[in-house]
Amino acid sequence: MRRGAPQDQELVGPGAPGRGSRGAPPPSVPVIPVLVFPPDLVFRADQRSGPRQLLTLYNPTGAALRFRVLSTAPAKYTVFDAEGYVKPQSCIDIVIRHVSPIPSHYDVQDRFRIELSEEGAEGRVVGRKDITSVLRAPAYPLELQEQCNPVPHPGPPSWTAPPTARHLPEKSHSQLATSSFLLFLLTGTVSVAILLLPLQDELGSQLPQILHVSMGQKLVAAYILGLLTMVFLRT
Repeated sequence: MRRGAPQDQELVGPGAPGRGSRGAPPPSVPVIPVLVFPPDLVFRADQRSGPRQLLTLYNPTGAALRFRVLSTAPAKYTVFDAEGYVKPQSCIDIVIRHVSPIPSHYDVQDRFRIELSEEGAEGRVVGRKDITSVLRAPAYPLELQEQCNPVPHPGPPSWTAPPTARHLPEKSHSQLATSSFLLFLLTGTVSVAILLLPLQDELGSQLPQILHVSMGQKLVAAYILGLLTMVFLRT
């Protein structure tokens, strides 16, 4: 995303100035719904990997669409893949990172705008959606975080028997992590498979009719896939 010094309500993004700020499409042009998840972005200043969020954009139409991400505060964010194309009946993940998590930016609402346009250099804007973004302060101040992790005390005397029950939870935690990973992997595989299956009313498919899915099933699969991707990015 191109950075600069935006005005209070100005949406700034990559591309030529004024190119993404056109009026609404003519009444004869059907407005395409912009399906994004999550509906708003909440960044945490104490996130270990840095304040970042994953935005999933889904294209339910049968034609490729060009997308573009604009922001009212481009100097505070870095958007990976701020513009590009979404294939028909596919989704794309957009990573947004907050690059200025300072106290003066806590609880300040910014806006992102997702614009969809027809394929081509001069494609008309056929859909747009605004989402809010806010940076939350750490759950605990730094002083309290240091108190929650005190310096370890010396070990007990040599004649004191050490506790033996501490080794049991480690094995159970390892088994739980492995089972959770396998469950997430299976769920993600099923979601991707559903997105690749043809629609119920699609003609010319060589797959049997029982393997055709509805648009609602594809939306649910894209929603679940976005949740799983957010979980993997936060761990």
